[in-house]
Amino acid sequence: ATKKAGGSAKQSVGSLPKNLGMKLTAGELAFPGMIILRQRGTKFHPGANVGIGRDHTIFATGVGKVRVDTQPGPRGERRVVSVEPLPEA
Repeated sequence: ATKKAGGSAKQSVGSLPKNLGMKLTAGELAFPGMIILRQRGTKFHPGANVGIGRDHTIFATGVGKVRVDTQPGPRGERRVVSVEPLPEA
C-alpha cells in the first residue's frame, strides 16, 4: 500500500539555552578571570579592573567587589560593570 507523506511537526526541537545574564551580582567578591556577566552586545559596558571578551562577556581582571553603575553615554544612560579593589588590611 502507498501512503502520502505526513506533515512535518509544528513545534519541533528548539535551540539550546544560551545561559546569558549576570553570573556575579553587585557586592560579590570577584577574582581575576571570573566571569561576571554574559551578554549579547554591550548591554553592560566594562569599567575598572574588568575586561571584555570577543562575545561581549565581562570578566574580572583584579580582586575586589563587583559594582554596577550608570554613567552618561552617547545615547542616554550606560550601565558600567567594574570591580572595586578591596581596602588594604
